[in-house]
Amino acid sequence: MNPTQTVFSSAAILLPPFSSDPESMKRWAVIACDQFTSEPAYWKRCRDLACGHPSAYDYIMPEAYLGTEEEAVHAAEIEKAMASFDERIMRRIDGFLYLERTLPDGSLRRGIVGRIDLEAYDYRPGSSSTIRATEATVLERIPPRTKIRASAAIELPHILVLVDDRVGLMEKAASLAREIAYDFDLMAGGGHARGFAIEGQDALLLSEKIAEYEASRAGLVYAMGDGNHSLAAARAHWENVKCETGDMDHPARYALCEITALGEESLVFEPIYRLLKNCDPDDVFTELLKVSVESGEQRVEIIAGERRQELSFARPTHALTVGTLQDWIDRYLAAHPGVVCDYIHGEESLRGLASAPGNVGFLFEGMDKSALFPYVEAHGTLPRKTFSMGDAAGKRYYIECRRIRR
Repeated sequence: MNPTQTVFSSAAILLPPFSSDPESMKRWAVIACDQFTSEPAYWKRCRDLACGHPSAYDYIMPEAYLGTEEEAVHAAEIEKAMASFDERIMRRIDGFLYLERTLPDGSLRRGIVGRIDLEAYDYRPGSSSTIRATEATVLERIPPRTKIRASAAIELPHILVLVDDRVGLMEKAASLAREIAYDFDLMAGGGHARGFAIEGQDALLLSEKIAEYEASRAGLVYAMGDGNHSLAAARAHWENVKCETGDMDHPARYALCEITALGEESLVFEPIYRLLKNCDPDDVFTELLKVSVESGEQRVEIIAGERRQELSFARPTHALTVGTLQDWIDRYLAAHPGVVCDYIHGEESLRGLASAPGNVGFLFEGMDKSALFPYVEAHGTLPRKTFSMGDAAGKRYYIECRRIRR
């Protein structure tokens, strides 16, 4: 039901039947699939914690598995879990969820879980859609997720969408939060999650506030924060379903997500660092010196084992340091087959990974979050993987789900 015809609206949200049991929920919820991509030990820990218990781990594909033997094995496990999914035993909430997420550092992030209309989303460069990607999309990451979604009965979102809230959306949702839907500690040091069901008349009141927010914005209304590739896969799947069925009210038209306000104090933009793997560090340094000067505005710290060096790009190719660096990395990869680039969350993780033989890490300053909406409206998408909202442990966990098949 979407009486106000908003882009973000209420949904039939499904929770596990044990949502009131903190220990079972701790095993159920796992972190976003695009975290800890170069740390398979983290995902082994998640698998071990969930083993033998119902878990969202059984329904999602960690990106750490992509391109490895584990990918096919886990894909088969996902297909088996989807085939045996029984919606009848799930707890259903018709409306919204108001979420209070206590992050590992103790700060609080508020959000609202509902569905977003994929007809209003376009991740392509130059888009003027209501929902826009904030960073360039890595196209090769879409097909594996689209394949999983095409055979899936349900979706479990880690998508986090940003609003430039001037009407008090979060405050309105908090005032309507009466019934606790879940309240538990997240696994692997992820902090705490507490969700409140907002249904019935309260859901209608929140829908009216959402309509007020959407009407207050011209052009860019919703900006992607986390999970853009998952939303892009959802859009690609919806296009296929639309062509096959012509059903414009098919559940695949929508994607479950959480919206949060850009102004939340706990919402911190962290740079997503770069790591070159399978490379010759000496050659990387040599090539970088050709395009660098000792002092300049776009500074990068390069790390390889015990070697550290700060350089500035002599002729920036982008307004942001990360853009100029990515342009250089793309050229380097094209000239050096076999070298790969990974995107790393957290300075500590980057430094640890850069200490391994054949790896080179890049550290640089990020952008201020207040510049996000103006930048996207004026220039379009940022370079791919420009920022992360907080560190890896603070990312969204898979908790809620929604049926996407008739």
